[in-house]
Amino acid sequence: LKLVGMNPVVVHGGGPQINDLLQKVGKKGEFIQGMRVTDEETMDVVEMVLGKVNKDIVNLINKHGGKAVGLTGQDGAFIRAEKMMLESSDEPGKMLDIGQVGEISKIDPAIITFLDSGDFIPVIAPIGVAPDGETLNINADLVAGKLAEVLRAEKLVLMTNTPGVLDKDGKLLTGLTPRLIDDLVADGTLSGGMLPKIGSALDAARGGVKAVHIIDGRVEHALLLEILTDEGVGTLIKSK
Repeated sequence: LKLVGMNPVVVHGGGPQINDLLQKVGKKGEFIQGMRVTDEETMDVVEMVLGKVNKDIVNLINKHGGKAVGLTGQDGAFIRAEKMMLESSDEPGKMLDIGQVGEISKIDPAIITFLDSGDFIPVIAPIGVAPDGETLNINADLVAGKLAEVLRAEKLVLMTNTPGVLDKDGKLLTGLTPRLIDDLVADGTLSGGMLPKIGSALDAARGGVKAVHIIDGRVEHALLLEILTDEGVGTLIKSK
């Protein structure tokens, strides 16, 4: 995991595992515009699951020779957030309260750069802290994108369970620019769960990250293939 000249930072979610546990306690996961509706009970489940996923990833990295340290945005309150409100797609101007869901107001990178300086790999669960101390569930793609901007990262890689960005015929698209992406959103090609990923990718590209990759994490060695080969295995988004 420690490639020459690279300082990896891992941000993870836990959507499928959260849905499984919610189902076991008799709750159904609900999403609006790709964001999980998070009441107090759901937030308890989110924190429990993300804590378990975080430890599993840390253990796997350490088992394979890395030095991983698990964090949430609560540690040192390094991810500050405000409660997110969404505008209704059916009634423009109407705002929807989706519970304990946050949008990032500030990330303090000090703890990450400190760990990087010691060759540790930070593994981050996307939970933020509100001004009143309330914990907020934040979309992992948004955390990854904002953190990439703050750290002035060379690359942002979003690993998912699809081949990348697909057109309406299911064909993989790559070499995308912000203008092309705007067109794909406008014509409905991009929707649902891909919207937070695309939004995060665009913000990162516009914020100085040189390249953003959306790749299929189910493909063996996908990360190495995308970064170290000319062909790649996913969608490359360029800043211009």
